[in-house]
Amino acid sequence: MKVAVISFSGNVGKTTIARHLLAPRIPGAQLIAVESINAEDGEAADALRGRQFGQLQEHLQTIDDAIVDIGASNVEDLLALMRRYEGSHEDFDCFVVPTVAAQKPQKDTVTTLVHLAQLGIPPHRLRLVFNMLDDDIKFDEVFDRLLDFLARHPIAVANPACHIGANEVFQLAGGTDLVSLASDTTDYRALIARAADSAERYVIARKLAIRRLAAGVVPRLDACFAALQLGATAPAIAPMARSL
Repeated sequence: MKVAVISFSGNVGKTTIARHLLAPRIPGAQLIAVESINAEDGEAADALRGRQFGQLQEHLQTIDDAIVDIGASNVEDLLALMRRYEGSHEDFDCFVVPTVAAQKPQKDTVTTLVHLAQLGIPPHRLRLVFNMLDDDIKFDEVFDRLLDFLARHPIAVANPACHIGANEVFQLAGGTDLVSLASDTTDYRALIARAADSAERYVIARKLAIRRLAAGVVPRLDACFAALQLGATAPAIAPMARSL
């Protein structure tokens, strides 16, 4: 399974989705950040160059599973190179497009989907993830314009079950796997009781708080990943609810 996480919009959680939603649930998948692919000769990496894209394509042929996190500053270049390298979009089984409730990112989501569809990518390979949502959000009201567009132009799969709530644990965890954090069996309360001073207690208490947050969010990530149905050619979509 090879998945690209892509959006013209920044700050929609592409790296969070790649690192914390997809990577732990696709066994053996290599996480590749396109922004980290630098030119061999040390040239500035502001743009994704043809040679770099060629290297990425070649590398994808040598591995079975990958999640490619495409930085917003590189999306336009990558799409242009995909048009140049005929059929290169076939290297990916699925394109995951994150979106959030703000109107500007939703417009960028539509733009992203349209560009991908114009490459010839069929709807079942374009999946939306609705990110950073409050629990009480009225889904079809907040995303009314995006959902209306997709009702008129069904170029992607929009399943309301593919959602992730806002949670500070994604920042607090850094690069640590949330599943590992949630399954940590350390008795932090006992450690706090034996701590030498308040500074040490604070450090341990923070680890306990992060584990609790991780334990709360992992089941939701599991549910979102299951709803994505990445291996399905025709995903089943649950009826849209008024709220999540």
